[in-house]
Amino acid sequence: MFSNLSPGALGLSLDHPTAIDLAVKHGFGGVDPDPSYFASLPSRSAVVEHGDAVREKGLIWGMAGLPIGLDAPAEEFRRALAELPDALDTLTAAGVTAVGTWIRPMHDTRDHRENWRLHVGRVALVAELLADSGLRLGLEYIGPKTFWATERFPFIHSLREARELIAESGASNVGLILDSYHWYTAGESAEDLAGLTDADIVSVDINDARADRERDEQQDLDRRLPYATGVIDLAGFMAAVHTAGYTGPVKVEPFMKELAEQPVDEVLADISARLDRAVAGE
Repeated sequence: MFSNLSPGALGLSLDHPTAIDLAVKHGFGGVDPDPSYFASLPSRSAVVEHGDAVREKGLIWGMAGLPIGLDAPAEEFRRALAELPDALDTLTAAGVTAVGTWIRPMHDTRDHRENWRLHVGRVALVAELLADSGLRLGLEYIGPKTFWATERFPFIHSLREARELIAESGASNVGLILDSYHWYTAGESAEDLAGLTDADIVSVDINDARADRERDEQQDLDRRLPYATGVIDLAGFMAAVHTAGYTGPVKVEPFMKELAEQPVDEVLADISARLDRAVAGE
């Protein structure tokens, strides 16, 4: 596995070339791709050259966002689906190998059964297009009860449910985005991660939680940096990820606005050190 710089996940407004330079400077193993930057390049060959240049700097691409909402209204989903092949061609030209999205863990009018059928069909459809481009799809379940309990019908918000959805889709190129925060707020343990392999995991996020809140009081967008409070058993979480033989990116996604107010080099030096600790399994 490798440490990955994801400026957006850190709330940092960095243009793509700057993010690449800072990833190299602070010893990250990878950096998130920027599809909007790819689209600004004059040709597909220029995108290929850009990807080659990033690899020559010793960096690996992290995961791109899936440009389509799995629970979008039907017409919006059809329109995005028609545009997806062109977007995927650009990503593969750059050498990107994975895209990801999150599963909205509730719905106000669609009950669990209806929502399940919708997601199984759409995941299978999207995964087939991704497979044609040699891309994997990562799905992230969302754990905080303060989020999934806000609408009438709760939906997928645990590792077990996410794995069942993936299995039922029948797609071999779909795996998990594992986030220590969602793992913790879902009430899961290292034992729940037992048996996972590299093929089951597309990306890993590490975060900590507030020490002044109980598990079911934690807010999705109010997290802490890895190892900051010790509320989340990151040692156990990462030990399970290591046991799985995971080889992909590990990033930090804390949703802390104050990071953008601090000197960027100080922030990235700190984030890089925390990621190095996780990747080393300390």
